[in-house]
Amino acid sequence: MKYCQARQGRIFIIRLEDGDIVHESIEAFARKHAIQSAALIVIGGADKGSRLVAGPEEGRSEQIAPMVHVLKNVHEVAGGGTIFPDAAGNPVLHMHMACGRKNDTVTGCVRNGVVVWHVMEVVLFELVDNTARRAYDAITGFDLLAP
Repeated sequence: MKYCQARQGRIFIIRLEDGDIVHESIEAFARKHAIQSAALIVIGGADKGSRLVAGPEEGRSEQIAPMVHVLKNVHEVAGGGTIFPDAAGNPVLHMHMACGRKNDTVTGCVRNGVVVWHVMEVVLFELVDNTARRAYDAITGFDLLAP
C-alpha cells in the first residue's frame, strides 16, 4: 500500500449536457479551473453507442487486452472516479460507471467515450496539498496512481 494525505479544496456541482463526452468534458473543466486532483461522483444517463472498457480479455496475463463494451441503448448510470495529473501535469480522469437498463448492468471505465444522454450530474471534490500523480507502469502498461 502506498498513500499520501490531502485536504479538501473547492467543491463543484456540474451538469453535463446531451452529447457531452464524459472524460473529455470533465478533463476540460479541470484544466479551465486549475484542478489537479479530485474525487468525483456521477449519476445520469448514458446514450447508446457509449463505449466502456469492461475488463481485460484474460485474467492475469503478460499482455493486457482491454474488452470494449458498446451500449446498445440508453442506460442509467452511477459512478465514481478520481482526477490526478499525468507526467506532463495534465489532469486525467479515471472513472468507472455502472450502466443499467432493465435487468442488465455493465460496469466499466469511461475512457473510451461515454456519451451523455440528456443529463449527467457530477459532484467534484477538489483535493489539494498532496503529491499524488499518475505514473507509467511498465508491467501493466497503465498510468497508475503514485501517491
